[in-house]
Amino acid sequence: MSDSTLTVQIPRFGPPKVLQEARVPLPTPEPGHLHLRVRAAGVNFADLLQRAGLYGTVPPRPYAPGFEVAGEVVRVGEGVEDWRPGDRAAALLRFGGYARDVVLPAEQVFSYPSSLSPAQAAAVPVVFLTAWVCLFETGHAREGDRALVLGAGGGVGTAAVQLGVDRGLRVYGTAGTVAKRAFVTEELGAAACFDSRGDWPGELREVVEQEGRLDIAMDPVGGKATRACRSMLAPLGRVVFFGMSEALPGRKRSWLKALRARLRTPSVHPLSLVEKNQGVCGVHLLHLGEKEDLLKPAMEEIFSGIAHGRWSPVLDRSFPLSRAGAVEAHRYLHDRRNLGKVVLEAPG
Repeated sequence: MSDSTLTVQIPRFGPPKVLQEARVPLPTPEPGHLHLRVRAAGVNFADLLQRAGLYGTVPPRPYAPGFEVAGEVVRVGEGVEDWRPGDRAAALLRFGGYARDVVLPAEQVFSYPSSLSPAQAAAVPVVFLTAWVCLFETGHAREGDRALVLGAGGGVGTAAVQLGVDRGLRVYGTAGTVAKRAFVTEELGAAACFDSRGDWPGELREVVEQEGRLDIAMDPVGGKATRACRSMLAPLGRVVFFGMSEALPGRKRSWLKALRARLRTPSVHPLSLVEKNQGVCGVHLLHLGEKEDLLKPAMEEIFSGIAHGRWSPVLDRSFPLSRAGAVEAHRYLHDRRNLGKVVLEAPG
């Protein structure tokens, strides 16, 4: 372990400024593993929840957050046959992506199209795979279904709208600014996008009651939003729940606000689902267990679709892959300023 790499870590819970830089040992790749030089790392809302102490399963602190990176292969371990030094690659990690180098199993690494920059490639894995699993694996979306995507201007949201429209779904969204709502409809092809800070349930209800109620609702918000989603489901409709952003409305953790969000999120009794022919599902990309095998073919199809122009990553902006850059990126996401994805980009 003579080699080392620079990381950005969470040493304790708190606002963005608690993030720190630290140099940590970099192991030699074991059999089946490879060393990837990181050129860009994706930033996700889950990173903010981890830093605030509102995320479930995390390593002992201090640790580097980050679920996805892109760069090039430096070294390969014994038994790795599909990768060579210099190959460009994107990867999924459980943690540790805020780093200049990572060593990880080769099965978590994917080739990405040459048309993408490392920053664009790092903007793909988590959001597109989350949207894919929510819509097609869990939501079983089919052509003609009506789908609602809450937070349609965010990373997962922009991916979900594109995938849904491509598969022939009639997609509705919510977003917090006029510019985001215009982008979701005019650039991504959603049928309508409503103000997430206004009476979107009332406005959407008027539309869906005329056109047919919702078949799928993708909900990363929780609280009253979940109740509204359920109220508009058609028979055999399903809510796919994959987050609770209402639990972290600001930059700092507030147990009172987190508890309020939890209490506002409706509990589900099985009989209430039977009576209305509804389903409520949950998705956590890191806890797929024996179903993780579905990620590789999905990722390959996603990058193939990007290469053929069917959809594309929506990259809002990049920040430096440093402590200062990560702090600013977290603040940017907290303020909901992003349209699409935010990444950290290594210098040079």
